[in-house]
Amino acid sequence: MHESCGIFGVYSPEEDVARLTFFGLFALQHRGQESAGIATADGTKIRLHRGMGRVANIFTEENLKPLTGHIAIGHNRYSTSGSSNPTNSQPILVGNDGVQLAIAHNGNLVNATYLYKELVDQGYVFHGSTDSEVIANLILSAPGKDMAEKIRYTMRRLQGAYSIVIITPTELYALRDPLGVRPICIGKVDGGLAIASETCGLDHIGASFIREIEPDEIVKIDKKGLHSYPGDSKQRGLCIFEYIYFARPDSVINGKLLYPTRLAMGAGLAREYPIDGDIVMGVPDSANAAATGYARESGIPVVDGLVKNRYVGRTFIEPDQRMRDLGVRLKFNPLPQVLDGERCVVVDDSIVRGTTTPSIVKLLRKAGAKEIHVRICAPPIKFPCYFGVDMATKQELIAAQKSVPEICKFIGADSLGYLSVEGLIKAVGLPREKFCLACFTGEYPIPVQLEMDKLALETMGAGKPKEACDAMEDK
Repeated sequence: MHESCGIFGVYSPEEDVARLTFFGLFALQHRGQESAGIATADGTKIRLHRGMGRVANIFTEENLKPLTGHIAIGHNRYSTSGSSNPTNSQPILVGNDGVQLAIAHNGNLVNATYLYKELVDQGYVFHGSTDSEVIANLILSAPGKDMAEKIRYTMRRLQGAYSIVIITPTELYALRDPLGVRPICIGKVDGGLAIASETCGLDHIGASFIREIEPDEIVKIDKKGLHSYPGDSKQRGLCIFEYIYFARPDSVINGKLLYPTRLAMGAGLAREYPIDGDIVMGVPDSANAAATGYARESGIPVVDGLVKNRYVGRTFIEPDQRMRDLGVRLKFNPLPQVLDGERCVVVDDSIVRGTTTPSIVKLLRKAGAKEIHVRICAPPIKFPCYFGVDMATKQELIAAQKSVPEICKFIGADSLGYLSVEGLIKAVGLPREKFCLACFTGEYPIPVQLEMDKLALETMGAGKPKEACDAMEDK
């Protein structure tokens, strides 16, 4: 499973806002590593720099220096709508000298193709193929006496998940969809205010947490301070995977620090699926806390059985066949002296396609593990996500095609146990109705197209010359 995006914003006349945004994005790098960008505004003009790769590879002192102003937004991308290429990197700048804005978006629209067709018919030209550019142009086309009214009108037309930061030359806006699928929060920084996907993004720049932006709320920050435009939505649908995997363990969402909730997931697994084992180990790094929780509840000692190469990430260098054959060995290295002859309880956060877990099990057996009992912090994932997670199609989800015993045999484990939905909710410690659990239950909080395609706008010609678009339309 791949991350959703990370967004950041700051309004502060007393700070170097581009630099603050750089460090905010650095703290949110786990939410996306394909591309990153920063846009700044100084009261009259918006400036933008973005590129492919990670934050530290894109920004230097030289290209940060021209990003002047007192307002900034930034974005880390993992593509959930549109392919991974420079034209789809964010923030996205749209408009002209009359009305100009830059937008950074975390989430996914389920009605993007319909809105795209409508905007193309109105004469809007698309340079990329993301639903984020659809949102930006929809705001430009919306009626309203000010930007807040334009955004509210646009929100009424959007269906899906979106946490968004926007800058005009003079203002910073942040908004969250009516279900609150993705997290977003506000903090106080010297001389101003900051917005971040997670509280860890505030912590790293020395900002103090104020509160989360509520579902269906619009927040405006300008020279007069913070202005809130609350919505009236009552339904909630926060993605439960923020607690399981996406967010950092040092972040707080809905008043809950994630680290203890992950400890509780591991403890719940130990109660639901006990086993006689010699050691407990987590698949690093996301399952380490859950492994500790399993160990504490079961009384089995926890160890580091795998060492993760933390420098393995996305690269533009294609591996040769020998490196492909090494598979997960590039990412994990087992410790034979720890594993040899032991009955291992292996805790992981999820099994999605079932392509990685068999390799991990094989790696541990080769290192000498006597038995391997796999325990998963998430219930079986049987349905795809359409709200900002690039997960898989239903045909690719192993739990949609196989029973738990069949999956156990497929991955080569001696036993397999998934945390139940009830156990997961108990571990998080918040009411079930606050969450979207659709990937486990198939009960989506809003209607979705069951065969949505993240490249749908590209197949319609978005980001291509008009002649190519017309040819595709003819087909």
